[in-house]
Amino acid sequence: MLAEIPSPSFNSIDIGPLSLNLYGLMIALGVIAAVWLFGKRLEERGIGTRDDASAIAIWAVLAGVIGARLYHVVTDYDRFRNNWGEILAIWNGGLGIPGGLLFGTAAGMYVAQRRGIPIAVGATCAAPAIALAQAIGRWGNYFNQELYGRPTDLPWALQIDADHLEAGYAVGTTFHPTFLYESLWSLGLCLVLLWIDKKWRPAPGQLFVMYVIGYGAGRFWVEGLRIDRADEFFGLRVNQIVALAAVVIGLVVLAWMRRHPIPEPVVGEPDRGPDDRPDEGDEDDDLSTVAPTEVADDDLSTVAPTEVADDAGSDETAPPEE
Repeated sequence: MLAEIPSPSFNSIDIGPLSLNLYGLMIALGVIAAVWLFGKRLEERGIGTRDDASAIAIWAVLAGVIGARLYHVVTDYDRFRNNWGEILAIWNGGLGIPGGLLFGTAAGMYVAQRRGIPIAVGATCAAPAIALAQAIGRWGNYFNQELYGRPTDLPWALQIDADHLEAGYAVGTTFHPTFLYESLWSLGLCLVLLWIDKKWRPAPGQLFVMYVIGYGAGRFWVEGLRIDRADEFFGLRVNQIVALAAVVIGLVVLAWMRRHPIPEPVVGEPDRGPDDRPDEGDEDDDLSTVAPTEVADDDLSTVAPTEVADDAGSDETAPPEE
């Protein structure tokens, strides 16, 4: 049994003059793990390489960070209204995963298409990798002591320093470690997606939709535990509404894709142009391609009139055979 999860005593590592923020480091480690898994799956399917995975990840991550930050700023606008410089301070936390997925997925699909990777198959290969990145990256919230849940006295409850307590809570209060819940959920989702792909191999694109459904379901209940300030509509936090929408839309899209599956691309078959197709009558013994002079030696139709049988009578013309 755990005797509570202690709050971290530091949130950065100093290496000489360089200071590494652990929030950013966790995100970076998640990206590295995701690129490795993504590249491995591309090569297993024979549609790409690890270099392709790295090239796609560079732009997907860059766009994802921008989208995640924009989402956070829009959904928590009051925090930045009088402090615009804080928008760029992503190391202090504040990345909205829905925005990151939207921007990152769009950029990744564009780069994949430019590199000749079928978008649907690329998305299938990326789905478990994205979940793995989230499982690792969520530990950044632990080192920043942010986005924790309601008070609890469970054995795995999370301790929070006085400087990071939400208003209205006494020092020593312990909370639900929502970062841990979402990390474990994402790791489990990664493993389940890999198992589904290996056992049933869904049509291209379907595994990515399953990821969206799975992540949305987990995020809905984890978000419901959080106590940080957030806008609410109909008694639900904004992120819960977005997560619920992702699940509903994902189920509809998955049902449609099951009825209209995208075919698997044929790997290793060279494209043929119309001039490369073999002619239907291209057999060696096709007499239509033989030159008129290439005839049988005993074909009498080609014998000159003067070449007559030696035993033919000289005074009489031989009668035709009956």
